[in-house]
Amino acid sequence: MDIITTRELKERLGELQGQEVTLRGWIRNHRKQKNMGFIDFFDGTCFRNPQVVYDNNLSGFNEIQALRVGSAVRVTGKVVPSYKDPETPEIQASAVILEGDCPEDYPLQPKKHSVEFLREIAYLRPRTRLFQAVFRVRSVAAMAIHSYFQDRGYVYVHTPLITGNDAEGAGNTFTVTTLPPDRQGHPEEDFFGKPTSLAVTGQLEGETFALAFSKIYTFGPTFRAENSNTKTHAAEFWMIEPEIAFMDLPELMDLEEDFLKSIVSTVMEKCPDELKFLDGFTGGGLLAKLTALKESRFARVTHEEAITILRQAMEKGTDFKFEPTYGGDTAKEHEKYLTEEYFHSPVFIYDWPKEIKAFYMYQNEDGKTVSAVDLLVPGAGELMGGSQREHREDLLISRMNELGISTEEMYWYVNLRKFGGCVHSGFGMGFERLLIYLTGVDNIRDVIPYFRTPMNCDF
Repeated sequence: MDIITTRELKERLGELQGQEVTLRGWIRNHRKQKNMGFIDFFDGTCFRNPQVVYDNNLSGFNEIQALRVGSAVRVTGKVVPSYKDPETPEIQASAVILEGDCPEDYPLQPKKHSVEFLREIAYLRPRTRLFQAVFRVRSVAAMAIHSYFQDRGYVYVHTPLITGNDAEGAGNTFTVTTLPPDRQGHPEEDFFGKPTSLAVTGQLEGETFALAFSKIYTFGPTFRAENSNTKTHAAEFWMIEPEIAFMDLPELMDLEEDFLKSIVSTVMEKCPDELKFLDGFTGGGLLAKLTALKESRFARVTHEEAITILRQAMEKGTDFKFEPTYGGDTAKEHEKYLTEEYFHSPVFIYDWPKEIKAFYMYQNEDGKTVSAVDLLVPGAGELMGGSQREHREDLLISRMNELGISTEEMYWYVNLRKFGGCVHSGFGMGFERLLIYLTGVDNIRDVIPYFRTPMNCDF
């Protein structure tokens, strides 16, 4: 008899009703009665898992009753209707065979565990229903991102993880070295002969490919040595960064809106059971939030207009902890007000003050702002950040000199403007930040398999 998965069982449920099947997986819970037992079975291929029912007519009944939670088993039995849920199959067992035993002190006993406890056993938490849902969504979202760009003719580029430049100019990088501590002041002796670090972005290298293939994207790990223990910061995370030649800022906003709606739609289509569970786990509202985003039209305001809206709100009695200023960044509370109370939709804020944005952004004619854009979404705040890139060589060099960025070391980036440079744009989105939005799970530590945060590099 062929062995099938629970996913195949769900997809072929009508055909397999009354038929005998064999499954392999693990025991999540085992409820025993005097003359029968119930096994909550899962194999990870489907969120809606079958219940295995057996009674004392079964050969080896006593041995089956002794099976512990966490054990790997092979189950053979007839597919029968479930009295609790017609869409969830039930297996009337004719054989339950132990494949791999599990001790009594198995940490994932059938009771409620806190996410903090599960982080301590991150190598086991994928077996829980919460993380089965989260990491299925992560997988589906990752594939949806690749499909979105591949279906539209983008080239997938693998940018380097070890770099000699810090594109953001933040300085929060991890040094890469082979030198012992007492020789680290001598980079000429190091492996690369110069100071190097783990990459904080693949954008600059991505631009070189965009000016050859027109449309490219990167999707890979990035690293920031930011000593922060907030719910949204990690030292290692994944970034999606498309770069597109001959695209200006308004067209970039069109792309960002279409991209996000497409990913949300795909996840909602392919992960209905997972999202239903996550909606309940996070207290409700997740499905309504995602549906509203799909159906909404994203608002667009300049940074100056956004600050005016916020300052007018203050005048009318809204109490902000941080005062919104025309030359400054927006705070979480400002983003929340704009998306949830004023526009009731996602919001693009564009044309930001030049002094608080990166050197590579297109400088507007007013001399004060750059063609940068942040996308804010209800319930999460900033989700994407992008800009039209500065394609004029003289203005790029001038800005780099202002900020003390070496044009000699970055000669190759400057030369892109000399050798057939053109208008081009791109954005970046942290994958884990998207997953926080998609799952409602509000801590980055719980949407990445093995989180890397200050003082934590376990597993």
